[in-house]
Amino acid sequence: MEAIILIVLLGIAVVGLMVAGSAIRVVQQFEHGIVFRFGQVQRGGQLRPGAVRAPGLTAIVPVVERMQKVSRQTITMDVPAQEGITEDNVSVRVDAVVYFRVIDPVKAIVNVQNYGYAVSQVAQTSLRSVIGQADMQELLGERQKINAKLRSIIDEITQDPWGILIERVEIKDVSLPEGMKRSMARQAEAERERRARIIAADGEFQASKRLAAAAEIMSQDPAALQLRLLQTVVDVSAEKNSTLIMPLPVEVLRFFDKMTSDAKKTVEEEPREKPDLGERLAKAEQELAKAAEASSPALESPEDVPPVIGLDEPGRARTEGRQGIAGGEPGATPATGAPEGERRDPPLD
Repeated sequence: MEAIILIVLLGIAVVGLMVAGSAIRVVQQFEHGIVFRFGQVQRGGQLRPGAVRAPGLTAIVPVVERMQKVSRQTITMDVPAQEGITEDNVSVRVDAVVYFRVIDPVKAIVNVQNYGYAVSQVAQTSLRSVIGQADMQELLGERQKINAKLRSIIDEITQDPWGILIERVEIKDVSLPEGMKRSMARQAEAERERRARIIAADGEFQASKRLAAAAEIMSQDPAALQLRLLQTVVDVSAEKNSTLIMPLPVEVLRFFDKMTSDAKKTVEEEPREKPDLGERLAKAEQELAKAAEASSPALESPEDVPPVIGLDEPGRARTEGRQGIAGGEPGATPATGAPEGERRDPPLD
């Protein structure tokens, strides 16, 4: 009899230990314990006292109560890449990451079946909506603005109904088509080239100002230019010893400079108008006519005709012979004996 009683007591002790083990719960520091009593958390529309258990050791009534733990840690969830068309009709592929945590464990357990999956779906749909409302430049250069807008959209849906706070939303990557990447690369290269040219032009402008100031200072002292020339010779000879340099005296340059300035002053003092083509042609014809008149003057009498060698000399000799024989008058012509000044034609045979 005593053995039976001992066995019964031992069985009761074991059952008691099992019941006590099932009644004792440990809630971790990063968790909330939600206790359901006959499946209820609220009573009369209000939260039942003791429904939410703090971290630590706690006990529940076996069979009557059931505890479900909810993590209060920040959960990091990747949003799958979403394809969409931006406001400026560019096809992009965007993926993001969402950071959220539970602030109301009762709502997170009662109002939504799987709050992690629900947040993922809301994030995907919101991301596609934001892609359609933004242009490509905003997605690439204004990510803070896109992140804030996406966070506000998701948090509005999840905070009050589900008791979930969206702490942060970040866009991880924006994938563009290959053609768009090449176009953007060409644009960036052209922009860099433009900046390089502007910087080079600015440097040339500053250098020209410095050179003008240096020339002004050296012009005040003639020896300064000569010293500068000698310094240039020294620099070139130090760089290449085989180079032969013949410096031009500064006085020669000054002479040419003076001649050029005098010529400019003369032109400025006596401005002349260049005649047109017609006037120049008429003047040239007049000069040619004058030259022709000067080269061939008119003969006043037959005596002014110069004798022709070989033709006039024999005739003149025969005429003188006849005059000697016939005893003609000195004023007659050699052929007819007529007075000087009268010309007769010789008789025809």
